[in-house]
Amino acid sequence: MTPDIALRTGYLLDERGQIISTREPQPTRNTLFSLIRGRSSHAWAVRSEVREETKVELGRRIAEEPRQHNLWDPPLHANAYQSLLGGHIDSGPAFTFPDKLAMAPDAVQIDDLKLIEHNFRGWIADEIPDRSPIFAITEDGYPVSICFCARKSEIAAEAGLETAAPFRGRGFGPKVVAAWAAAIRAARRIPLYSTSWTNEASRAVARKLGLEQYASNWNLIDD
Repeated sequence: MTPDIALRTGYLLDERGQIISTREPQPTRNTLFSLIRGRSSHAWAVRSEVREETKVELGRRIAEEPRQHNLWDPPLHANAYQSLLGGHIDSGPAFTFPDKLAMAPDAVQIDDLKLIEHNFRGWIADEIPDRSPIFAITEDGYPVSICFCARKSEIAAEAGLETAAPFRGRGFGPKVVAAWAAAIRAARRIPLYSTSWTNEASRAVARKLGLEQYASNWNLIDD
């Protein structure tokens, strides 16, 4: 898994490799800069309207970023990137899935908005195809934990995970994520998982599934 594939799964880029928007059903343009650092290579992109001289300076600084770094460390020139572009930092680990995953027979695929809305808010019918496949653990016929495509490209898809508050802490997250990842593989895409350094619950899901960190995301988001 390369940082470049992860970058192109997360963002729609123009012909110059600049960020147009996120690859979400309801895309946003609030990312100023994204740097994905692996152990042997990096990938980065900046929003298209950033000035050319700033892009040149960013490229010069990124060329100095060390390879084989500890993936939990911030970038060498983190302060310089933020000084050049502004915004606030959003960062965290990025994971790939092991070849074998323990499957949960109680995780089922769903596409019914009315069922999802019983415990989850903010979903709309038009986004269901882009979020699919959607897997859920259900209770009383309604999804209580769901995993879906947060972002996807032709090559890979990134997991989105949500568990309704009353049902957290019951081990549902790893089950739906594993089912989703298997379906993504069956569709000949690469399943990916990323989170923030501060989201301990999400990182716990990665640990329980035995996911392998291949990179770290470091982004500047427009305030």
